[in-house]
Amino acid sequence: MNSFMAWIEKRLPLMDAMNKHAAQYPAPKNFNFWYVFGILASVILVNQIVTGIWLTMNYEPSGEGAFASIEYIMRDVDYGWLLRYMHSTGASAFFIVIYMHMFRGLMYGSYQKPRELLWIFGMFIFLVLMAEAFMGYLLPWGNMSYWGAQVIISLFGAIPIIGEELTIWIKGDYVISGATLNRFFALHVIALPLVLVVLVFLHILALHEVGSNNPEGTEIKKSKGSVPLEEQSKFKFHKQYTEKYDIVDAIPFHPYYTVKDLVAVVIFLIIFCWVMFFAPEGGGYFIEAPNFEPANGLKTPEHIVPVWYFGPFFTILRVIPDKLFGMIGMFAAIGMLFALPWFDRGIVKSLRFRSKAHFLNLTQFAISFIVLGILGTLPATDFLNMVGRIASLGYFGFFIALWFYSKNEKTKPVPERVSG
Repeated sequence: MNSFMAWIEKRLPLMDAMNKHAAQYPAPKNFNFWYVFGILASVILVNQIVTGIWLTMNYEPSGEGAFASIEYIMRDVDYGWLLRYMHSTGASAFFIVIYMHMFRGLMYGSYQKPRELLWIFGMFIFLVLMAEAFMGYLLPWGNMSYWGAQVIISLFGAIPIIGEELTIWIKGDYVISGATLNRFFALHVIALPLVLVVLVFLHILALHEVGSNNPEGTEIKKSKGSVPLEEQSKFKFHKQYTEKYDIVDAIPFHPYYTVKDLVAVVIFLIIFCWVMFFAPEGGGYFIEAPNFEPANGLKTPEHIVPVWYFGPFFTILRVIPDKLFGMIGMFAAIGMLFALPWFDRGIVKSLRFRSKAHFLNLTQFAISFIVLGILGTLPATDFLNMVGRIASLGYFGFFIALWFYSKNEKTKPVPERVSG
């Protein structure tokens, strides 16, 4: 067996890749709670792919059969209800974890040099996830799915010159119909998951090339010399790692962080299972009541609102009176996240050592984002629209203020070595 594995390894170095990117990956020794969300996102991604494959075996992507096939899965397929709720709960859990993962990056400056490309890949993952969730939201062919898609797709009609033709092209018909459902199904189960997996792969490669950030924002890559060679042999690193890294600042990912992440995964699964078994609709936030009715173009839901994870961007869209400018504002909100590494002109990464102004700016950004998310799930009123505009100013103001104060920010001294 050893000879066979050696033969495989010489031609396809799987163990070397596993050691480089997992077991012996040199991780900073001061990771905290905020660093578990990347692993949790990976767990949910696997859940979504596996449950999605099983659901497609009994799903019919047509206007006549989609809703009925969901009912068939829920009532007649063995454990079909479990697969459906694992998938629907997983969608919301995915965005909870991703938003926490992104906020950790904001707190500790994980988007700053030399990790700009790592952040860009992460934002592309976020963008594809939103597209994937939107496509999947239409597939149950419930009434809220139908009208939600109607609202979002109609936005493209506001684009000058090409808007009307673009809307028809997206729908595949003059109205949202089985043709729309069919093409969304193809994108949801084939095209976008492939793009997502590739982006995750690139995200991990970029991470392991520049090294992980840590709560202090201090780089672990140091010049050699502080660790005697006889001491280095105690660490289970390959030779190239001991030559590249100062082992004092890092520990092998396995077993130290695999054990820590395993605890986080178990706690997450307990919460996930409780929601899935006892509150799969999430109080109407994960699955809305109108989605238990088949799509009906003649019956508009009383309040058309998106799933909660689209709430912040939907609110920005809604509070701007003009349809075209509202769409521009919504996409600008996402685009500014892409450009964050260039809005922040500071050299200190971690919130721990940055100025009070940055702490207050980041705090108001988080509050604004949460307020926008809550408003996105509520019916529009004049008062709530005013609150939404204030929160939108706070959201965009974060980036503008960051550009001005980060250049000459008064910061605290940053430790030269990783502590903890």
